[in-house]
Amino acid sequence: MTCALDVEETARALERTRRRAVGLIVAGLVTIAVAGGLGLLFADTWPRGAVNLPLALGIVSLLGGAATLFGARRMRRTLGTGTWSAHPAATVGGKGHATSLVLRAPDGPETWPLAAVATRQRYELVRPGPDGVLWWCGDPRVGGVLAAPGGGPLIWAKPLRGERVRRRIVALAEAQGLLHRPTPRQPQGPTVEPAHVQEPSVVPEPAHVQEPSVVPEASAVQDPTVVQDPTVVQAPTAVHEPSVSTDARPPVSGPTYAVLAAHAQRQAEPPGKAPRPEADVREVPWWRVRSLRSIAGVTSVLIALGFCAAMGAVALTGPSERDMPKLLFAGAVSLAGLVFSGYRMLTAGLPTVRVLARAATTFTPVPRRYVLLYDPHGGAPVLVFFSMHGGLDEAPEGVLPLVPPGPPKHPRRGLPALPVGPAGLHGWRDLTRNGDAFIVPWIDGRPLWPSGPYREAGGKGFPALLDRLAPPVEAHTSTSSSSKPRIT
Repeated sequence: MTCALDVEETARALERTRRRAVGLIVAGLVTIAVAGGLGLLFADTWPRGAVNLPLALGIVSLLGGAATLFGARRMRRTLGTGTWSAHPAATVGGKGHATSLVLRAPDGPETWPLAAVATRQRYELVRPGPDGVLWWCGDPRVGGVLAAPGGGPLIWAKPLRGERVRRRIVALAEAQGLLHRPTPRQPQGPTVEPAHVQEPSVVPEPAHVQEPSVVPEASAVQDPTVVQDPTVVQAPTAVHEPSVSTDARPPVSGPTYAVLAAHAQRQAEPPGKAPRPEADVREVPWWRVRSLRSIAGVTSVLIALGFCAAMGAVALTGPSERDMPKLLFAGAVSLAGLVFSGYRMLTAGLPTVRVLARAATTFTPVPRRYVLLYDPHGGAPVLVFFSMHGGLDEAPEGVLPLVPPGPPKHPRRGLPALPVGPAGLHGWRDLTRNGDAFIVPWIDGRPLWPSGPYREAGGKGFPALLDRLAPPVEAHTSTSSSSKPRIT
């Protein structure tokens, strides 16, 4: 790779940013044109200032789209001339739209206090976790691009100004243990990968393999006991075989149960307030289960319907001619929201919850061990499953993304109290076009609803997904406690 834009996820994230900017500009121009046209057409009948609200919205959309497009071009220039580097990161908080964070250089104790130039919602997409890692491309003295491990989404960050502020922010990051975190593996470093891959390669095994005349069958003949373990688990047959072979790259470089469990322990938070009880999907129809109604989009439809009813009630009271244009605009927006939310509920929400309810009520669960992790792209919970009686060196069987069960302010409320433990997998009835199954795990006597199908090991992009969930680290240790940080 020659630059950061060569990463596929980065190129897609930058294109999404550009399209969002173009959409805001087009929406702003259309809104301004419609508002201006209506104002000229009904200048004699409508009062002055009737179109001020839609005109102001159009101007705000136009300016926001122009600023986003400028930022996308600036990020393209930076990503086109630099490469990604992975850094231990600690967030410190902030005011308004800027959030302070500190990156540690991967080759020493040097620290970079930065301010993320993004809205709070955008920053939450790349916020580092308790043992957070962020990708960086740029110059810490001027500014650069931040991304979650994997290369997207993207936000711009600039250096903090003021020596006292910088020292205070770095001190807060040190209190979080930033200097003692392991160094992550560099995504585009030329010398990191060979050093890491050479370590697990075992030289004596090829020597034993050379004794049989057939080299491809040597791994299977040498350890017949290893072949019996996958037959018991069935699904991870392709996972155990490469652990014996010295040529299969994914099991050698991929994380094991011990690695992911340790990562989950670092990400774990103290158990908070217990979730509100809800109806059991095995005993009642799905529309009586609160979480399934939310997944189906029923809540959004009811909110939009309530706004439409309120606009209709106001119209029946006989508003004045001066307020009529504003009422029509608000009614049109409410009606558009009702149509959009209703369409999404009928085309996507209802089919999804029917599949989930059918999977959750399937008998004979499949017992598995789970590891609870959080996706750096937005912080959504993810379950990684292993065979029930495997060891610490076992590779994962599959990954299942989850819908955050808690409210927006506390999305982790309702997740398992322990980061690792047993789970019962129900489902395996409905499949996607790619052959992925829909399953529902039951943990601690309650279901956790997935946000997508079950992704089995060996599929396309599975190793990259594991590296994103648990960023690999270098073999050498992190900065020692006696090292004094240098602020850049």
